[in-house]
Amino acid sequence: MSLAAIFALRMLGLFLILPVFAVHAHEIPGGDDLTLVGLAIGAYGLTQAFLQIAYGAASDRFGRKPVIVFGLLLFVIGSAVAALADSIYIVIVGRVLQGAGAISAAVTALAADLTRDQHRTKVMAMIGSSIGLVFAISMVAAPLLYTMVGMSGIFWLTAVLAFLAIGVVVYVVPTVPVIPRAAGGRLVDVLHNGQLMRLNVGVFALHLIQTAMWVLVPAAIVAGGALPLPEHWKVYLPAVLLSFALMVPAVIVAERRGMMKVIFNAAIALLVVVQLGLYAFGDSLLALGLWLTLFFVAFNVLEAVLPSWISKIAPAHARGTALGVYNTLQSVGLFLGGMLGGWIAQNYGPSAVNLACGLLALVWLMVAATMNSPPRRAVAPVAR
Repeated sequence: MSLAAIFALRMLGLFLILPVFAVHAHEIPGGDDLTLVGLAIGAYGLTQAFLQIAYGAASDRFGRKPVIVFGLLLFVIGSAVAALADSIYIVIVGRVLQGAGAISAAVTALAADLTRDQHRTKVMAMIGSSIGLVFAISMVAAPLLYTMVGMSGIFWLTAVLAFLAIGVVVYVVPTVPVIPRAAGGRLVDVLHNGQLMRLNVGVFALHLIQTAMWVLVPAAIVAGGALPLPEHWKVYLPAVLLSFALMVPAVIVAERRGMMKVIFNAAIALLVVVQLGLYAFGDSLLALGLWLTLFFVAFNVLEAVLPSWISKIAPAHARGTALGVYNTLQSVGLFLGGMLGGWIAQNYGPSAVNLACGLLALVWLMVAATMNSPPRRAVAPVAR
């Protein structure tokens, strides 16, 4: 649970600004350019993309905890810079520094190190679900926090939480032995694994779609329902609660009945439907609430299943490296989603963003259809 909380904190730095930043940006110099707004949202993923593999490989060779603590310190510094920013350009610098705390691979690898095989899928599902949970909480809490403490207060909050997380890593999370250097995983072995790379394509597509959407969603809610930013929680809260009620049984069925691939593909197909729905029928507040609820269902299912599937097929000796590649593609998706979402909206209009996201989800569905089903967890025989 402590590792899931630390992992979720890394995503909190991104998600808390998604529901409010596109509207807030109009109040600071440079914030009228949607491309720069998208860059500020996605810049977090840029340094993540460059550093995840290095952090994962370093954790394989020198230990998980030192890498995690170092990354959290960089996250604190980046949050402080963003909190003190007086223009969109300084916010981008802060977001780049936040992203330099690329701890996801090391945290996930440490969770795998500390769990037995029969519990690892549940642990990975918990970590994956923590992303969906933080995303949901952020959608509800961010507008309220923005009203109370402003954008700088949100960045200071993430800095304080990251600092407290360092104490959790040092004093709460158990330590595992360092893997000898010669036993570390090779990047080429991970890149040549077709099943792992299909999952990497998936996490890239999911987070690109997510950040591209939220360049536009806050403004769409304002326009579609004349709903001011502090009241956006009225849309997000029911959507989030209903989505979790639908997500939990889907994940249970996927694991217990060996239907992970079926549920996985169904969630991707739902993403396609959501994007087409937003394109054709996304003008009213009621329609936006419906499509956002369905998006949360698909997103939360995929965030629970993806790391669970990775844990089943990643080689133990290269787990940190494999998860580094996985989180790198996730980070590239976060970065490109913000950039491309803002650029497409600026040049071709908001509807073009939904079409582009729908096409990407369709390509992902075709890639996922070629995957092998993950191995089912063996059940120990009952002693007589």
